Formats: sequence, structure tokens, C-alpha cells
Amino acid sequence: MAAGAIWKGEIRFGQVSVPVKLHSAVREERIEFHLLHKRDRVRLRQQMICSADGKPVPAEEQVKGFEVEENKYILVDPDELEQTAPESSRTIEVHEFVKAGQIDPLFLDRAYYLAPDAGPQAYGALRASMKELGVEGVCTWTMRKRSYLGVLQAGGGILRLQTLRHADEVLQAASLELPASALSEKELQIAVELIDHLAAAFEPAKFRDEHQAKLRSLIEKKARGEKIAVVPPRRLKATPDSQLLKALQASLKKVA
Repeated sequence: MAAGAIWKGEIRFGQVSVPVKLHSAVREERIEFHLLHKRDRVRLRQQMICSADGKPVPAEEQVKGFEVEENKYILVDPDELEQTAPESSRTIEVHEFVKAGQIDPLFLDRAYYLAPDAGPQAYGALRASMKELGVEGVCTWTMRKRSYLGVLQAGGGILRLQTLRHADEVLQAASLELPASALSEKELQIAVELIDHLAAAFEPAKFRDEHQAKLRSLIEKKARGEKIAVVPPRRLKATPDSQLLKALQASLKKVA
């Protein structure tokens, strides 16, 4: 069953307004654990402790501060923070359209579905024209007192909205200072062949979260009173440069 809309607004491009409802497109399926007191197995609760005297600090005595230098803070009160909050808006403003696939996946963040709220003809016209032209719309909007940069996409018969990271949030790969490598023609040829043999259409349903499955199995066994045997993890050794060609040839032989 589809979840209810978490926000309503309108897509605006030029003089056209398209009313939409925002729905989550992903959900986290994670087993969560609670911290308990080992002796009596009751849940623990967090407290804010003063690092100077080691005593708990009640909420009414807590303030926010920004560290400008070591142990020196500028205090900011809630009314001052409220002034910096973006203006409330229900508009997803499309600033420009770019070719689909042009945005580096590093910038993509959380995904949402956009369903028509009214006027399905305008919604359909926007979706169909974007798909026809093969473009995506770079847009901004405000939701729950926070401004977002995002990209509007047409795919799977629906409009999707993905939040984007800003340029200063994405680290450049050049900052890693990767070492240079001298790959032989033979090594490259076999590596290309190996990858070509492993090429396939992406089918996400083929893959399962093995970690979550093992966690569920562990919990079920412990619930039945079974004893758990702790097995040390197997660690693979890195392939030495001198053995790369041999390892590639063995891998290719296995999948060919």
C-alpha cells in the first residue's frame, strides 16, 4: 500500500503551475537495537552532562553555540535562528533543464515521487515533454523550514524529485592524490574481457541485504535459546601487482 503524501505544493516553470503531492520513494529496512542496562535489562536514557562538573543539565539550561576557536563559542538563541529560516513556500521552482544523465550521481541524495494533486493534464504534459526531450529540471523548494536543491526527473510513468548536494559538499577525487599505475596492454585486455563477461542488466531484486538477513537469523536463534558460535571473519588479501595478470587470467577462465 502506498504511503500518504508527506508534502503538497506545485511545480512552477515559466507561467505553468502543476499541483503535486510528494511521497517517499525509498524506505529504510534496518533492524534496530536498544541500549539496555546489562544487569536488569531495562532501557537506558540519554542525559546531557556538563563536561566541567559532570552533572546532568536540564533542557531549560541548555543553549546552542558555534565554536569560533577552541573553547570559545558564540551563543545563538532560538529567535535569532528563526530569522535565518527560509520563507515558507509551496513552490518547486524549476530554474533550468539539463540533459538527462548529465548530473554526476555523487550529487544525488534522497528520492521522492511526485503525484498529481489536481489538473492531471498539466502533470502529464510536463512528464511527457521532459521524457520526449530527454531532460531533467534543476529546481529549488522549501519544505519543513529547510531549503532544498533538487532535480526533477521523468521516469517509470511518474515524475520523481531527488534532492541534490551543493557543490561545496562534494569532495573532488583529486584530493585523494591517487598513486600512478602502469598497466600492461595484456592486463588491460584481460580485465576488459572479464568485465564484459560479467556485464548484465541491473536487476535490484537479485540482490538481498545479507547483513540484515544474518541479523534476523541471529535474533531468531537467540530467541530459541540456541548457542551462537562466533566465527572470525575471513579477510581477503590484496592482489600484489606482480600477481595481477595471473589473477585476471584465472578469473576469466572461471567465468568464460
